[in-house]
Amino acid sequence: MLHSDFHMHSNFSGDSKAALGHMVHGAVARGLNTICFTDHNDPSFPYPCEEEIGMFDLDTERYMNSLIQTADLYKDKIDIRRGVEIGIQKHIYQELSEYINKYAFDFVIGSSHLCQGMDPYYPQFWKDRSQKECLQSYFEDIRTNVHNFTDYDVYGHLDYVVRYAPTQNKDFRFSDYSDILEDILKTIIEKGKGIEVNSAGFRQGLNAPNPCADILKLYRSLGGEILTTGSDAHKPEDIAFGYDKLEPLLLSCGFKYYTIFKARKPEFIPINK
Repeated sequence: MLHSDFHMHSNFSGDSKAALGHMVHGAVARGLNTICFTDHNDPSFPYPCEEEIGMFDLDTERYMNSLIQTADLYKDKIDIRRGVEIGIQKHIYQELSEYINKYAFDFVIGSSHLCQGMDPYYPQFWKDRSQKECLQSYFEDIRTNVHNFTDYDVYGHLDYVVRYAPTQNKDFRFSDYSDILEDILKTIIEKGKGIEVNSAGFRQGLNAPNPCADILKLYRSLGGEILTTGSDAHKPEDIAFGYDKLEPLLLSCGFKYYTIFKARKPEFIPINK
């Protein structure tokens, strides 16, 4: 069984309205025993409209203090860890490193929410290029990041870009990108990092997690072992969404363990435990 959700957001992220306590209650109701809040911090995010400016700038001091208080309040019901999801861009590597090393996080997700300064969420990213070219450029950005930046624990939702592709994952062919994905995964493994499997794809029309089964199988075949599970929930009802599908999928991909983190150190939990 999967008893942890290591990708959860609260109203400390500008795209969520859920209080920490409401998210905790949702996790307890789903029978989880360990969770990690990973609210967004995306420095240098190119906000498309003025009213959104700052929505991904995390008030980290208040966030960490609130997490400590919340963890103490619910300590008899659930184990709450302190994490963050950072948006990696090559021109802010140093800024991100200084930020991560300033705080006592248990866990850090490094994610690519932008490619060439554009968010795939918006149509502009897909304009005047083929879908294949857009996907290729996204994976090339990730390759640059994993070769040059190491202040994270797992890379988040590696094929996040397909969530917002014009045809989503319907025209995604793993073989078109297998060489670059293999390089990305080998580098992640060589540097002692891991990846997450993010179940949000099950509720966003993909009928698959991010990354997809082909990427998960490749990661495992290359010797990848560090694998966290997360729902990317921004509201209580989405916590652990799709875990009923995720568990057999991970077993079919060759995984016997999933991973949780404490003080940036991995702990491996048997899936069948």
